[in-house]
Amino acid sequence: MEWPNGAGFAAAITFDMDADSLIHAADPAGWQRPYPISMGQYGPTVAIPRILETYRRLGLRQTFFIPGWCVKTYPRAVEEILEGGHEIGCHGWIHENPAARSLAEQGEDLDRAIEALAAFSGTRPRGYRAPVYQLTNDTPGLLADRGFAYDSSMMADDDPYALDLGGRSLIEIPPHWGIDDWPPFAHYAEIGYMMPVRGPTEGLAPFFEEFAAAKADAGLWHAVWHPFLTGRRARWQVVERWLETALTEGAWFATLGEIADHAETLRRAGRLRSIAFPTYAERQE
Repeated sequence: MEWPNGAGFAAAITFDMDADSLIHAADPAGWQRPYPISMGQYGPTVAIPRILETYRRLGLRQTFFIPGWCVKTYPRAVEEILEGGHEIGCHGWIHENPAARSLAEQGEDLDRAIEALAAFSGTRPRGYRAPVYQLTNDTPGLLADRGFAYDSSMMADDDPYALDLGGRSLIEIPPHWGIDDWPPFAHYAEIGYMMPVRGPTEGLAPFFEEFAAAKADAGLWHAVWHPFLTGRRARWQVVERWLETALTEGAWFATLGEIADHAETLRRAGRLRSIAFPTYAERQE
């Protein structure tokens, strides 16, 4: 894929700052569960300052996806992210599963989240990532109606592509589970994740292999990390050491908003892959 200023490939680290919204979304009685709540709270209160200090030292601006509820609950963490010049994207209201919500409820959740983000930052979010990647057939249209420029929930390519919505489009910046830190690090019985926790070096090695593959293919590498997982002390020390080398390898490190803008330029020039959405309009037998 083509990248700006002669860069050989592109890279982005995205953090989903879910905090303890996961517990409240998964269980109506979640507010009575102090242990998992405290695990989520580690993200905005301990990990975010640690991550932002690394970014400040290395001169990085990156993207954070944040549920609207977390903006209201952890305002200082969000202030620090904005003070660092980072992008904030929408990650639902309280990490609710869109696939379990009606069309009207999905719209209400989005509007509530957008309002919280815009009221805090002064700008509406341009990017969206569905909680647990659970888009519905309605979600892209809801996003387009609300002026979103890009989504980062679908997995139909390694590199950015256009979602053709029949006269409208969104840029898709695809994640996949191989660049998500839930499989190596999540151990969260309260929401049904009981992964075998890997050591920091072992757990992060696949991400660095994906980075090398993106470099070899002139493609995009982007991580989907969570502050309370990869932002833990020993794991983040491994990331810091790796970043100091990774930043010298010719990648364009950018926010997803910047990557989406570049992809949109390619789309308008007819040089970006386009995929119609939805893939299937009816149930397949």
